[in-house]
Amino acid sequence: MAVIQGRTREQLRQSIGYNLGALRTSTASGGSTTTVVDNTLVVGGADRYNGKWLVLQDADASTNDGIVRRITDSAVSSNIFTLTFMPAASASVASSDTYEMWDDKYHPQRINDFINQAIIDATGHAYTYKENISLHGDGYTARFDIPSTLQMVNRVEYRSKVTSKVIHRCDTTFDEATDSDFTQASDTQNRKQGTGSLKITVAVGASAGDLISDSITSSDISKYDTIEMWVRSTVATSAGNLKLLLDDSASCASPIETLEIPALTANTWTFVRMSLSTPHLDTAIISVGLEYDSDLGACVIHIDDIVAVANDTAIWEKLDRRAWHIDKQAQDLILHDDARSTLGYKLIKLVGGGAPALLTDDSTSNEIDDQYVITRATGMALASVGGGSATDADASAQRAAFWFGLAEQSKRSFPLLVDARLVK
Repeated sequence: MAVIQGRTREQLRQSIGYNLGALRTSTASGGSTTTVVDNTLVVGGADRYNGKWLVLQDADASTNDGIVRRITDSAVSSNIFTLTFMPAASASVASSDTYEMWDDKYHPQRINDFINQAIIDATGHAYTYKENISLHGDGYTARFDIPSTLQMVNRVEYRSKVTSKVIHRCDTTFDEATDSDFTQASDTQNRKQGTGSLKITVAVGASAGDLISDSITSSDISKYDTIEMWVRSTVATSAGNLKLLLDDSASCASPIETLEIPALTANTWTFVRMSLSTPHLDTAIISVGLEYDSDLGACVIHIDDIVAVANDTAIWEKLDRRAWHIDKQAQDLILHDDARSTLGYKLIKLVGGGAPALLTDDSTSNEIDDQYVITRATGMALASVGGGSATDADASAQRAAFWFGLAEQSKRSFPLLVDARLVK
């Protein structure tokens, strides 16, 4: 769903505070680790603000950003207020630092929690638009793990055409430079494309920096922006443990491109995509290499089908909705026979949505309708302090019902979920 405004948690909280009539914002003219000095407050005398809550914002750094403190004393002299708070902050309050001052009954952290609760309440009705192109078909695999960022899938597409250039099919071994701790073979059984994949058996003595490389016919890939390839390892790896090298000098002696291969799950073929760092320099690539950049111990690594692509040239086609379904229990995409036949060896795009993110700090932006979050959280805040007629002098419960009603009106503006299939 489209983001409407996308206010930060700080902006949402302040809007809620104004709805409640419980918030005053101002800018400090100075202070210390236990005081805020303000020459702009013009209402109230000494002790006027005792017991209220402060939320500090640091103009120059994040040291005090978003911290909540209790005002223990407020004094005024020559129209300058000094607000004393506890516990002490990590850094002194400086001139130009802004702050919020909240009524005692509305703790700012509770308001933050109400904001997140409103976002949770919208989950299932509102999703953030997401695309994912981490999956790749091979013509026979029927089950794919759906990435955890997707909680709903609208459609499955496949890349029918893209401008590309093969760098190395990996059907043969690399014979330009080979470290003595690496043993190579062409594996015709465990492969993803072509007649084989490159199987690299890494001995226990291998160490970071060891590599293999192969010479290739000079290749200009300057008009491409991404390298795609298949990788498999018998041990799990972190991003950058393995690196793909591209160079215009022999044996990858001074690589123009050093591309970090993303994290790998053990014993699982993974289709990886890596952005070229300096494509304008990649005009005469003559050597491709794989660097073992972290001591992973003895393991076996397979690589296959190294290709450069120009992302913006991709043409996408939609798979028939009758040709796929979602296994919610396993959170897997299942391709039927006709889908696998149509897809073949092509990149898959999942189009759908993710659960809106909770806001973890004051700079985090809201991903769903701001008005819904503000009205819903305002209602929750009022309901939290409302009671019976004898104890609810401010009619908070009645006011909460009003704001909940506005929240429901806002929810009706959420976009309809067309052709949505839930992942879980």
